[in-house]
Amino acid sequence: MSPVRRCSRTACARPAVATLTYVYADSTAVLGPLATYAEPHCYDLCAEHSERLTAPRGWEVVRLAVDAGAARPSTDDLEALADAVREAARAPQRREAPPVAAPGADPMEVARRGHLRILRSPEP
Repeated sequence: MSPVRRCSRTACARPAVATLTYVYADSTAVLGPLATYAEPHCYDLCAEHSERLTAPRGWEVVRLAVDAGAARPSTDDLEALADAVREAARAPQRREAPPVAAPGADPMEVARRGHLRILRSPEP
């Protein structure tokens, strides 16, 4: 399967550049930038079909600005991702504080963690 999303129109194999969504309650068709991921209630359209789009009689078409350059990842995005991965790898490991004995506890008890206790070795 190709990673490029195709136009939803029958027999059209061109890549999608816009997403069409119907708002039935408002009798509105909204045509905007290509959605991040495909959804079953939305239609992806190529440039030609998005330009020729018409809505049913009595419906309004809202066209949001489609920026073709914004849909593709830039080198800045890739560099930011690489920097984030490097920073996460460099982050120091968080060390747990040594367990502390509670005041007034059993003298044999050195520390407690949850329901477990660390006991001192009995003296021979």
